[in-house]
Amino acid sequence: MSGQTAGCGMIRPALLLALLATPALAEPPAAFMDYARAPAVRVIDGDTIDIDGERIRLTSEDGPIDAPEMHRAKCPLELFRAQAARERLIAIMAPNDFTIERRGKDRYGRTVGVIYSEGKDVGAELVREGHARPWPKLRKADRPAWCGGAE
Repeated sequence: MSGQTAGCGMIRPALLLALLATPALAEPPAAFMDYARAPAVRVIDGDTIDIDGERIRLTSEDGPIDAPEMHRAKCPLELFRAQAARERLIAIMAPNDFTIERRGKDRYGRTVGVIYSEGKDVGAELVREGHARPWPKLRKADRPAWCGGAE
């Protein structure tokens, strides 16, 4: 009997060691893998995002849009509107999966694209909510400004 006990005594630590080592050799959980591959998304302002270093200028199915500028606000009202537009874009995109329909590049080298979240055109939604507006095909001097009047 003592021989059997000694044998079992050696098997138990070896079995325990094997069981403890198994999770370390296993693949990481799928949730971790998805997180590790998730793109880094940063909202710059109400009409510009950055995804893994690619700067994307939002447009809509109806055409270009314009949101107030965060870094070049011409008055406190434009800065307030820019912050509100940025916060709204963050809220729209944060909890959802989104897709981008790339439509080329703008004159600054940014990708121009329509972003869809839950099947909705994000640019058009920002326009409907007053956080952006359709980009008019007017001379700069004739475009309406976010501070009121013309730019």
